[in-house]
Amino acid sequence: MDKFIPVCEPFLNGNELKYVTDAVQTGWISSSGKYVNEFEKQFAAYCGCEYGVAVCNGTIALHLALLALGIGKGDEVIVPTFTMIASAFAVCYTGAKPVFVDADKETWNMDVTKIEEKITPRTKAIMPVHIFGKMCDMEAICAIAKKHNLYVIEDAAEAHGAEYHGKKSGSFSDIAGFSFFANKNITTGEGGMVITNKKEVYDRARYFKNVCFPLDGPRNYNHDDIGYNYRMSNVVAAIGLAQVEKADEYREMRIRNHQYYRQQLLKIPGIIMQSEPEDGCIDVCWMNTIVLNPSLFHHTKEETIVYLKEHGIDTRLLFNGMHRQKSMKDFGCDCSGNYPVSDWLTENGFYLPSASNLSKDDIDFICNTLKEYQKI
Repeated sequence: MDKFIPVCEPFLNGNELKYVTDAVQTGWISSSGKYVNEFEKQFAAYCGCEYGVAVCNGTIALHLALLALGIGKGDEVIVPTFTMIASAFAVCYTGAKPVFVDADKETWNMDVTKIEEKITPRTKAIMPVHIFGKMCDMEAICAIAKKHNLYVIEDAAEAHGAEYHGKKSGSFSDIAGFSFFANKNITTGEGGMVITNKKEVYDRARYFKNVCFPLDGPRNYNHDDIGYNYRMSNVVAAIGLAQVEKADEYREMRIRNHQYYRQQLLKIPGIIMQSEPEDGCIDVCWMNTIVLNPSLFHHTKEETIVYLKEHGIDTRLLFNGMHRQKSMKDFGCDCSGNYPVSDWLTENGFYLPSASNLSKDDIDFICNTLKEYQKI
């Protein structure tokens, strides 16, 4: 094997080292420090929102979002079944139950036509997940939420900078959660943030994030509610601020690579990709994902993954639907019914390498390897 192309790796090409060094040299390495506040401010503004609260990771961001809206035991939250399980876990942490909706076969996002049939008197919120950086149909989702008096919580973990008819991900909802894991186009290694335009929701998020210390006044160590230590350190926020400064550049790199992939991959019989963005929308193309049509592609998903690995090309499987998870069944979720699109994606799809700084030569190598394999 002459080379190895990882499925993703972080791209740190700005002021990361400068800011981290400053945080260390000045001794501001805890959750106090200028970089936390500035990262919150700059990222929220980038998304078109007024307030941001930085936290330890994306799962925590979703949990904090739910807490800030008062969602808890006895409530239900509608989530897509085709998603990273963190979306559902965050609902479970509150004592509420996730209720599952199948994916749309073109966009792979939550099928908005199936949302209303899952609404009950216990439903309190809809949690759309912008899968692989493609935004959901937020106009339809917000209309449904308004009709039924529900909150909207965007899981934008994979969609930093994505746009739907001119508005960025995170700006449509009551509150939104982001992840800054190492494979995201804006990364801090680990880390997350909630953003909102509602001052009262912002204050509740800040309150619960910091073990329910009073927001104003001295710390008297009297705590009226169960709180959480979800703080982000100043060192991590220093990396995040440097990343936000180049957010549009990194977004364009992902989009450019995805379009180059599409030009080649869609010429191969049996390879299916997520639909192109609508007019006025921008997909950030977090992961370059393909689904194999078993009737046209000459090899199974498992065989193809092995072949790519033998040629130094890293891949990852797609999410297994929430309705297939033992943890969800044990928690008491209704996992009955059919979710054919989610099952189809899981059975036939996988990620290809997707780093922001992936070279054209690497993409050529990956696509040519798939072309050659299809001929065997």
